[in-house]
Amino acid sequence: MTLELSRPMLVDRVPSDGYAITVTATKAECAALAVRMGLPAIRSVTCAFRLKRETDTKVFAEGRLRARVTQTCVVSMEDFPAVVLDEFRVRFVPAGEESDDEDPESDDEIGYEGNAIDLGEATAEQLGLALEPYPRKPDAALPEADAAPDAPAEPDAKPNPFAVLAALRKPR
Repeated sequence: MTLELSRPMLVDRVPSDGYAITVTATKAECAALAVRMGLPAIRSVTCAFRLKRETDTKVFAEGRLRARVTQTCVVSMEDFPAVVLDEFRVRFVPAGEESDDEDPESDDEIGYEGNAIDLGEATAEQLGLALEPYPRKPDAALPEADAAPDAPAEPDAKPNPFAVLAALRKPR
């Protein structure tokens, strides 16, 4: 499988006292990511990482993602530009050593094979997570619901149990 955005880094090159690196997608990578994410366009993606090796095989990362994308409004179906900003924390661990911790407050873990982590794929995954799932253009308004005043009651509506009693009280 070919990744749209790949920036492999050897785990043993990450110092224990920390290392900063920035991943910036090329135009071609942005176009390929747009196809993957189902977006009309991605104009730019940049992610600044601060890496720190915790053990010989585990790397902790803090990231700051910034992307300029084009999304399609779920209300008007018009394309509009949007800026995606996200800060995140992840831990790279050897594949198969991921934690079973289901605490949503825990850092996400990304499994890797061999001796290399892929900061490009981590950037792509974080972009996918940070995108608005139901994007709405800032000035998009929902259409007004036309309700006819004499509309019949809903077919599933239950009759009022006191309607029978009310009918008994009325003079005939």
